[in-house]
Amino acid sequence: MSNNIKQDISIGDNLRRLRKATNLSQEQVAAKLQLADISISREVISQMERGCYSVKVSVLLALKELYHVDSFDEFFRDL
Repeated sequence: MSNNIKQDISIGDNLRRLRKATNLSQEQVAAKLQLADISISREVISQMERGCYSVKVSVLLALKELYHVDSFDEFFRDL
């Protein structure tokens, strides 16, 4: 058994898929997160979806609610 752990796995594709499934633009997501007191810009949403920005747990919790997903497994599907 290998002790190597794959690091820096990107959930960006799943974030994009879930956002599009709720028919929201990146700008709309950023605005809704800001209303929830999570300071984030459309540019950061874009960077997260491209895998260039690490997603904070607080943001992931808010996105779970915003994207109406039942389980965090949706963010990690097919990884």
